[in-house]
Amino acid sequence: MIQFGLRLHDGEKLPMEQLLPLVKSKGYTCAHLALTKAMGGYPSGPSALTPGYAHYLKHLFEKHGMDIAVLGNYLNLGHPDEQVIRDATERYYAHIRFAALLGCGMVGTETGAPNPEYRFCPECRSEEALSLLIRRLKPIVRCAEQFGVILAIEPVARHIVWNAKRARQVLDEIGSHNLQILFDPVNLLDLDNVDHRDEVFAEAMELLGPDIAMVHFKDFIRVNEGHGLKAVGAGTGEMDYTAIMRFIKKEKPFVYGTLENTVPENAAFCRARLQEIYERV
Repeated sequence: MIQFGLRLHDGEKLPMEQLLPLVKSKGYTCAHLALTKAMGGYPSGPSALTPGYAHYLKHLFEKHGMDIAVLGNYLNLGHPDEQVIRDATERYYAHIRFAALLGCGMVGTETGAPNPEYRFCPECRSEEALSLLIRRLKPIVRCAEQFGVILAIEPVARHIVWNAKRARQVLDEIGSHNLQILFDPVNLLDLDNVDHRDEVFAEAMELLGPDIAMVHFKDFIRVNEGHGLKAVGAGTGEMDYTAIMRFIKKEKPFVYGTLENTVPENAAFCRARLQEIYERV
């Protein structure tokens, strides 16, 4: 059985104490927590992430029978400014320590782009960008090892780790059991491969399957703006999750699966739709 969760900053704009019971009432049992987005009004820098803050949140989630599936810290590790990277690295260290105190086993991140704007550019796919990313990831992974936390990287078609082969290379070169994969199928798609998405997903599950620690669920529609694909709530676009659900059912019992790009009005529907697919396969 999948443990379905919600990305909390997609929920109602309420204090955490009021939001969690609403999320639970929609059938969710865990959450993706991004402190900078879901805890409005509270500081989230490294100095704020104290044991007291961690234990307050831990007890709040326990009160509502929910887990913190992943602590999100989506900073740009490809940024060209080394001072920005030093600050980002300190935030990763703090989030890893905080995750351990929370009883949350995972910090999630994407892999960035080699520019300040965190946008796609041709250099994203260069070997130089990949080598720099690996160098910057290594001390963060070592910190994760020390605290017994998983750092889960999320391959994204428009970032430095843009496909399953590239993600496999990062895992193999760093060589740590504490570096794993946050599998978001839609994030592997762009206009170049969207019509061959079944092959894209099959390759990801084959190459990365043993290292997938968590799954993100969303959907997409085609648009005439941006990079041509827009993320929407699961079950409201073109995605067919049958093969992915079959993989999860066979290989990933009780995995956390958090939904993204929902809105409060469709969060219950999207979860129910995924549950239906899971039960059917």
